[in-house]
Amino acid sequence: MTNTFFKFLKTSFSFIILLISLFYSLYNLQPKPTPNPGAMDPDTELQYEFPGSFRYYKSGRVERLDGTEVVPTGTDPTTGVISKDITIDQSTGLSARLYFPSGINSDKKVPIILFIHGGAFIIHTAGSPAYHRYCNLLSSNAKSVVVSVSYRLAPEHRVPVAYDDTWESLKWVVLNCRSGPEPWLAKHGDLNRIFLAGDSAGANIAHNIAVRFAEEGIDGCPKLKGVLLLNPYFWGKDPIGNEKTDPGLQAWMEETWSFICGGKYDMNHKFVHPMGSQEVFAKLGCERVMVTVAELDLFVERGKAYAEALKKSGWDGEVVLYETPGEEHVYFLTKFDEEKAVEEMEAMAAFINKD
Repeated sequence: MTNTFFKFLKTSFSFIILLISLFYSLYNLQPKPTPNPGAMDPDTELQYEFPGSFRYYKSGRVERLDGTEVVPTGTDPTTGVISKDITIDQSTGLSARLYFPSGINSDKKVPIILFIHGGAFIIHTAGSPAYHRYCNLLSSNAKSVVVSVSYRLAPEHRVPVAYDDTWESLKWVVLNCRSGPEPWLAKHGDLNRIFLAGDSAGANIAHNIAVRFAEEGIDGCPKLKGVLLLNPYFWGKDPIGNEKTDPGLQAWMEETWSFICGGKYDMNHKFVHPMGSQEVFAKLGCERVMVTVAELDLFVERGKAYAEALKKSGWDGEVVLYETPGEEHVYFLTKFDEEKAVEEMEAMAAFINKD
């Protein structure tokens, strides 16, 4: 009886083990989802992308694919222009790169150009190769001291920080022209010939700083001489002129502006759509404005509309519209030595040095 019972238990146990092994084998034969380490990982999930230039991830990680290279200062072998870096505000890290043209007498006063680089508010610095080269050429051709601002970038510092940094830079320029200590400005900076200039997003900033100058003013500087808006970045909710009505493009433009300003301002705000706020033109704080546009530029109609609106606003200054056929947005940064870019630079120099 006992032996039979133990044999029964042994057989039953063996059968249970067999069943467990069978079920385990069948379970392992079932297809399993392939592990995806990046799935639902906020550090690898994109929230916003500017194709080829910039990526922003849901974790807040920023990846700049362009505009991070910085070239050294010194004497430019082509133009003879000397450059150096300075700090404007130690607490914020605001800095600028200064350019001084060759052949200037020790006591001669020359125009000052506060230059604001482009890059959609999110990439580039004053030390980026294209902007360093361009400011060397600008200083040489216009025989001017150029102060190229490295304003803080979005999304770490969203609009209006870029405007605030440029405003502080303009105040720094005025102060140093009056009393130093920066010798290039104290000895050679002409307070009566201060210009704002910028390309793309930098042109947007230049316009808004001219408006702020009219509203607030800066002690010791009664008026800006002029503003140069090179292929300016302006937009709005509705197409103007011959702009294409592309819903996909419009959605991306609105997404980009919202990203730049953190959703604080809509697409028709005066910061990005000054043509919708005509009153800003009537009080523009400068004597003359030059707007350059390129035929194949996405923003060409906006630049033309800006110049036309300024002429009709009642503003008593001079407006110059300079058009370049057959070229794309800010072509002059890469085609700087080609005929059209050289001609545009000559027109800018004439505008700056006009009596």
